Amino acid sequence: MTISQAAGNVCTVSTLATEKQETVNSAESQVIYLPNTDCTIKSQASLSAFTSYRVGGAAEWFLAPRNLETLQAGTRYAKERGLSVTIVGAGSNLLVSDRGLPGLVIATRHLRHSHFDQETGQLTVAAGESIPSLAWAAAELGWEGLEWAVGIPGTVGGAVVMNAGAHNSCIADMLVSAQILLPDGTLETLTPAELGYSYRTSLLQGSDLIVTQATLQLQPGADPAKVLAVTKQHKQHRLTTQPYNFPSCGSVFRNPKPYSAGWLIEQTGLKGFQIGGAQVAQLHANFIVNRGGAKASDIFCLIRHIQHQVQDRWSIWLEPEVKMLGEFQPAC
Repeated sequence: MTISQAAGNVCTVSTLATEKQETVNSAESQVIYLPNTDCTIKSQASLSAFTSYRVGGAAEWFLAPRNLETLQAGTRYAKERGLSVTIVGAGSNLLVSDRGLPGLVIATRHLRHSHFDQETGQLTVAAGESIPSLAWAAAELGWEGLEWAVGIPGTVGGAVVMNAGAHNSCIADMLVSAQILLPDGTLETLTPAELGYSYRTSLLQGSDLIVTQATLQLQPGADPAKVLAVTKQHKQHRLTTQPYNFPSCGSVFRNPKPYSAGWLIEQTGLKGFQIGGAQVAQLHANFIVNRGGAKASDIFCLIRHIQHQVQDRWSIWLEPEVKMLGEFQPAC
């Protein structure tokens, strides 16, 4: 029974009730076929290709499911073997340690489906759907509400977890509900109130709950040309004010109101400051870019340097917006 029609090596759930598990060993890694599916769990899989920074060590075990059933099978496999589970979407807001990550890393970027309900104006999307792609799709239909999100380089799942936002809008403003996979393998639907949203965070952060899909409230019926024009303006604003020529994670720090983190960093004289291959971007000081050959440790040390310098100058400790996973040396 095929569950996903995504292109590529589609993972399917078998109709055969078998617990057979096949392990294939190579000189460098193991490949385990997940019971009751044709999906594989791989050992020592490099995570650098799964983060927008293009840095990070290997996952002890790695799975990229293409449907909900395989995701559930993967979490069940981890639970039975006492493995921790780390969820990675587009990797656009992550800094993964050079030492890699223990346990099972699950990349949800292949969990994709979307449904625009013309009667309700609601958009239901899977966790792996790209936020910018949805913004363009909604604009082409004449649906208003996602124009601000065209420059958010992430997935729906990540956006729901961190309450992604831009241009004075955020996911919490339009979220109707989110479908959550619980540690016991069951699904639950939660409202924004139950998710405890605040600026760039929610109760989902740091929890063992996994976002599988979300329903957003939009406003259909507008002129597509008008919505596309506004969306293009937001995209152009991003391109002219933020660096896209080098790998980055987007904004590194939360804005400590009433200030912006970028302004504080710039006024501290840190634009262009570099550690190894990591540099404070010249175009926008709240971005750290990988100029080439950067290690996760370079980026981590630059984050700490910025925090201490801003603290010394302004008595403000900048809180990272980027999520740091794995072990980092506390002293740089």
